[in-house]
Amino acid sequence: MTHQTHYTSLEEFTDVLSQQGWGAIPELLRILVNQAMVEERAKFLQAEAYERSANRTGHANGYKPKTVKARVGAITFAVPQVREGGFYPSALEKGLRSERALVMTLAEMYVQGVSTRKVKEITEQLCGFEVSAEAVSRATAQLDAVLQAWRERPLGEITYLYLDARYEKVREAGQVRDMAVFVATGISPAGERQVLGVSTSLSEHETHWTTFLKSLKERGVYGVRLVISDDHHGLGAARRAVLGSVPWQRCQFHLQQNAGAYVPRQSMRAEVAADIRAVFNTPDRKTAEKLLQTVIQKYALTAPHLSAWLEDNLPDGFTVFDFPLEHRRHIRTTNSLERLNKEIRRRTRVVGIFPNEKSCLRLISALLMEISEEWQSSKRFCAAKPIEC
Repeated sequence: MTHQTHYTSLEEFTDVLSQQGWGAIPELLRILVNQAMVEERAKFLQAEAYERSANRTGHANGYKPKTVKARVGAITFAVPQVREGGFYPSALEKGLRSERALVMTLAEMYVQGVSTRKVKEITEQLCGFEVSAEAVSRATAQLDAVLQAWRERPLGEITYLYLDARYEKVREAGQVRDMAVFVATGISPAGERQVLGVSTSLSEHETHWTTFLKSLKERGVYGVRLVISDDHHGLGAARRAVLGSVPWQRCQFHLQQNAGAYVPRQSMRAEVAADIRAVFNTPDRKTAEKLLQTVIQKYALTAPHLSAWLEDNLPDGFTVFDFPLEHRRHIRTTNSLERLNKEIRRRTRVVGIFPNEKSCLRLISALLMEISEEWQSSKRFCAAKPIEC
């Protein structure tokens, strides 16, 4: 039997780290995960160790060692067992999927001969063995099956739908090309945030956006009351074709940024930005439209191109006024999706150039799956139905 080590206080836990330095990280990680798995088993059994309970669904049956090769080194965990079977802790899986995807991406780079000696050293350090094409193939096949099932899982009612695209460098036919990564997130009627889907393409052409949006509907998305996005090339036509009856909120933050291209002098930028924010911060659509006309007239002579652009584009950011006041802060921009993309960018920067489209989709899917699971236990957007709050 593998014994469990417990810390009675945070001070005791941090004392070990301060005394042993970073070398203690593997041991501390082992202890934390082990304790999390024990707690998960207790919830599964609906009873603590040795507890007599009428609600007990099974019996604990010791622990089984399992060695995992992580970035901090090989760690042997004590996986709790259940006598009746049917239990396996998710604590091991949740934190390791994105790590596996990163390792396999680096390994593919090495196997395909597009990496450097440094990448070879990294993969051997992370994987713990010399990388071969066969090893990469076996590992990626297992991981890809899990990620594909997640990408194709059934969906349901979504009140607010957020859409965005970003780019990653990918090798294609011997050339380095920009690969578009489409991401959709949403908020359910119960106020739960969800990562709905992810897809990759060599362009943001209307056809690819249309295919992506249709796939969301085919997986069960319905009840969308508002689409929030920037004015991406191809997205507008695709959105009208697939979600034609759904109102569109153009990201106010990007509108303010885009206006900068029409400001004739650097000295005017701060003033223009302040005027646009004032329009968006008004309490209702009628007031916003009235103030917008004032701003348009203000720049009609000194910045005619800006004035015309404001008149044509700023009303796209007014749809939010038709929705509950308490929701506007969340649905006026795509900032929540931008933060998600920032986290993806932080992790994909390690790779630099992906060896192919599959490896790009694999790593980003693993990251989004991990984030989506974290969202399930986080604070909700709203406790009741968003439209009725």
